[in-house]
Amino acid sequence: MYEGPVQDLIEELGRLPGVGPKSAQRIAFHLLASDPADLARLAHVLIEVKDKVRFCALCFNVAEGERCRICLDSRRADDVICVVEEPKDVVAIERTREFRGRYHVLGGAISPIEGVGPDDLRIRELMARLADGAVLEVILATDPNTEGEATATYLARLLAPMGLRVSRLASGLPVGGDLEYADEVTLGRAFEGRRLVGGP
Repeated sequence: MYEGPVQDLIEELGRLPGVGPKSAQRIAFHLLASDPADLARLAHVLIEVKDKVRFCALCFNVAEGERCRICLDSRRADDVICVVEEPKDVVAIERTREFRGRYHVLGGAISPIEGVGPDDLRIRELMARLADGAVLEVILATDPNTEGEATATYLARLLAPMGLRVSRLASGLPVGGDLEYADEVTLGRAFEGRRLVGGP
């Protein structure tokens, strides 16, 4: 246990996701040993990001204005929406350069254990975006874990009566992986998602 501002800093850092007590302590002592100009720059960026960055009014991705850069891009397809859990998922998909449609960020996933239900996510806003019939396909790109699967299943049921094409990102074996180390769910998904490779 440290005293005063050092302990306060460790406790605040420890509140960040993925930062445990040991990591918080290491980061705190790194900051204490840092150049004051570096700390001032970090403090400035933290304040600036809180002041300037908000969520897009349409898709809820991070944005510096009313709309994010993807929603403002007229070259993107308007008839397909990729539904993701968090803004970081948008970044991951954009890195592939495979998707040229629009996004919708739910702000999480259904998790009864954590007290997150459908009403806590931006599902109403998604339904409002789909109401005019301009969207033909919804891609469910939630995480391949229990919460992500529950969210995708819930959305698929909700969207079924709308006559949309609803798809789910394929999941299966990672490139460079070994079959013997794959769990049953991953291997099962790989079989379900298999595709033809030549032949007639």
